[in-house]
Amino acid sequence: MVQKIEKSDWVFLVFCLILGILAEEAFFRGQIGISYLVFILAFYAVLFYRSKSFVFSHQRLGYLILCCIWLLSASYVLNDSMLFYVLNILFIPALVIFHLVLVTGPKNLKWNQMSFMALIFSRILNAIKYDVSFTKQIGKGFKGDVDHQKFIVGKKIALGVVIAFPLMLVVMRLLMMADTQFELLIGGIPNWFNMLDGEVVFRSVVIFLFTIAFFGFLQVLFKKQVTVLKQSEVTVIKLDSIITITVLIIMNVVYVLFTVVQFKYFFGGSLDQDFTYAEYARKGFFELLFVTIINLSITVMVLWLGKQEDGFLKRLTQTLLTLIVVSSAVMLCSAFIRLSLYEDAYGYTLTRVLAHSFMIFLGLIFMYTLVKIWMEKLSLFHFYFVASLVYYTSICMIDLNRIVVKENIKRYQVTEKIDLHYLNSLSYTGVLGLMDLYEEDQYIDGLATILKERKQEAMVETYPWQSFNLKREQAFEKLKELNLD
Repeated sequence: MVQKIEKSDWVFLVFCLILGILAEEAFFRGQIGISYLVFILAFYAVLFYRSKSFVFSHQRLGYLILCCIWLLSASYVLNDSMLFYVLNILFIPALVIFHLVLVTGPKNLKWNQMSFMALIFSRILNAIKYDVSFTKQIGKGFKGDVDHQKFIVGKKIALGVVIAFPLMLVVMRLLMMADTQFELLIGGIPNWFNMLDGEVVFRSVVIFLFTIAFFGFLQVLFKKQVTVLKQSEVTVIKLDSIITITVLIIMNVVYVLFTVVQFKYFFGGSLDQDFTYAEYARKGFFELLFVTIINLSITVMVLWLGKQEDGFLKRLTQTLLTLIVVSSAVMLCSAFIRLSLYEDAYGYTLTRVLAHSFMIFLGLIFMYTLVKIWMEKLSLFHFYFVASLVYYTSICMIDLNRIVVKENIKRYQVTEKIDLHYLNSLSYTGVLGLMDLYEEDQYIDGLATILKERKQEAMVETYPWQSFNLKREQAFEKLKELNLD
């Protein structure tokens, strides 16, 4: 794959080495904070340096994805949700790879087909092949005009040294521990072994792996000789119209009956005396949400795999799909009300607020799907992808923990019920909420004890620059000023 090593390749390799060192510093020196944003900015700076004369494709979607990548990276500085902390460690690199393969692909690339995933994996595989080829080219360069036989002997000697070196380190360390005179005989050499500990070796390996990964992948993306996978249309089995209509009619009968019940209980204001609203809210929330997702899957399947009929059958199918979407909207409203009632009775948690936001997102998806049923030219996958990306980025940036804290404090003002330990578990966002609560009411049982522990933490804990987080800094500064006497 590598035809000839040019000067620009060596320069770019040095940039990738610097990027590898920065990656190791950013991700392996403590809790990730501002370091993720610093690394992403540096990575794209190197990328733009490498692509000075390259014309990117799919620029509108590319810019959207790029903004989401930067915002998600910035969320490590602005917020402190452990859930998104873990998810974004994996999601951001996957999104970066998706973005780079998209914008460096041909203009006629159809990224909404399965062949695009095959293209991504082929780019990764070609990057590995490129690194291997580049290493071989370096070996040939070192060989030069040296006699072939002597070169082979030299390679074997070098291999022997590589094999013997770690064994020598272990053996000499054991011998020095066994005999003081031998240790004195070696003199200052033992200090060298102290430097070559496991951590240094591990970090060196990490830097090396990051370097070759960045170098190989970015080189492959911009090399003209890289071939693009042919994107062939996959033959799919179409659903029979009569069978589809029969299934939709049966489902709609059940959903219409369910909708009538929901309007009677929730939207009509009446409820069986055997149930309180909180008890009824607890019953069936996740089942309703699951059925709603099943309905969405069925609707998408019919729109994608249904036969292109004309006339009566087409209009009947569209009508039945519309009824399913409307019924699903009623189910979403019912689930939303159930969850709200449950929160009023038992308080707010991150999971419950996430569920609320997801239902709002599903509502948006169903609205677009309803339009798609009657306007066939619209693309479902494009909208679903963009909407999902914007939704995920939004909930990362909004700081749902803060919403949970504020709503629980509001609920305390009405009911005088609050779970202090749960708020404390919401990291520094929860601590800030507890301090606001303390300023409002200092006599809440257990609150002062929690804040004293947190204040002690703020007085003694120190973090490296990589872990800088605004929420933690705000909490620590406010804790140090807080009077708990």
